[in-house]
Amino acid sequence: MNAGDTAWVLVSTALVMLMTPGLAFFYGGMVRRKNVLSILMQCFFVLCLVSVLWVVYGYSLAFAPGTGFWGGFQWSFLNGVSVDPYNDYSATIPHQAFMIFQAMFAVITPALILGAFAERMKFSSFVVFMGLWLTLVYAPVCHWVWGMGGFLRNLGALDFAGGTVVHINAGIAALVTALMIGPRKNADKHIPSPHNLPFVALGTALLWFGWFGFNAGSALAANGLATNAFVVTNTAAAAGLSWAFIEWFRNGKPTLFGICSGAVAGLVAITPAAGFVNVTGALVIGLLVSVFCYIAAAIIKPKLGYDDALDAFGVHCIGGIWGALATGLFATKLVNSAGNDGWFYGNPAQFMIQVKAVAVTLIYSGIVTAILYKAVDLVMGMRVTTKDEDVGLDLTEHHERAYTMLE
Repeated sequence: MNAGDTAWVLVSTALVMLMTPGLAFFYGGMVRRKNVLSILMQCFFVLCLVSVLWVVYGYSLAFAPGTGFWGGFQWSFLNGVSVDPYNDYSATIPHQAFMIFQAMFAVITPALILGAFAERMKFSSFVVFMGLWLTLVYAPVCHWVWGMGGFLRNLGALDFAGGTVVHINAGIAALVTALMIGPRKNADKHIPSPHNLPFVALGTALLWFGWFGFNAGSALAANGLATNAFVVTNTAAAAGLSWAFIEWFRNGKPTLFGICSGAVAGLVAITPAAGFVNVTGALVIGLLVSVFCYIAAAIIKPKLGYDDALDAFGVHCIGGIWGALATGLFATKLVNSAGNDGWFYGNPAQFMIQVKAVAVTLIYSGIVTAILYKAVDLVMGMRVTTKDEDVGLDLTEHHERAYTMLE
């Protein structure tokens, strides 16, 4: 074991953990003041719920060796997951360090989905839906891409830190839930405005900070690959610039909300590529992702009329798709000899492998999410009543109020 590698992975685990509270503020600032606590509660509850489910059976389903649907239950309750290294994943850090690092990915992925159905889902149904989604969507997809014996891993799909496993997976689930739960009341006539933009900026800062652990930590060592991932992550986050300039051109003024959205989109897009591309690739990925996500969130969504409340699909799924495909274009073995060259480095086959991985994730996650949503809706009902929606979920679902004085 290597003490430096172990320390870096444990620090990275803490950084990724901080991203879920960061997401809570990022999303919480976007909703109306009567629903901000419901967003924070959902994020913190997912953090607690998945932390338990992951050690009970989630880690085993996702990462235990196996060539089937998932890894199986042999590592349930961390049976066989010791503080000694497990060479299939890392020879220099304790197996439990890898396990807890991956736990934080499992936490934030379902939390991303709640941005699509914000302000209108019953909390009891949310709890059941999140547990089922982790088990039947996240764990299998994670195993296929990252687990020993996973078929997408064996196919050669490249996903350094979660473009398919996290962002496309959660992003398409977000769109499905938004379509099935329906729009917020009167959202077709008046889209609710963010109630607290400083919260959005704070959440963006926490996400950006945590993303260094998310991406650079995925090297699983304190080495040159982690350094490259760190540098390209920060570089691609400059996608906030292109989003701001798009707004400036279209609307006459750039906005804080826009630059925050662009920065997050850039971080999303670089995630699958961080350990495979150089700075030039990161610049192209970051500059273009804002164009794609802006079109999805600001142009296509209003025209189609679906209510992806906080643009979970428009930023995470679209950004994740671009990042995964761009990995197939810009990946180079000069950055990571364990990876592969992309199309622009003489290997167009890698791009087609990335297309297959994206398609599998979109189809599987979309279909199973719809089935899970429908099942929970039939048994418990998913949407709050119109009266509860009018009053706000902070009071009706949690009997709390964020602000005691109104402006």
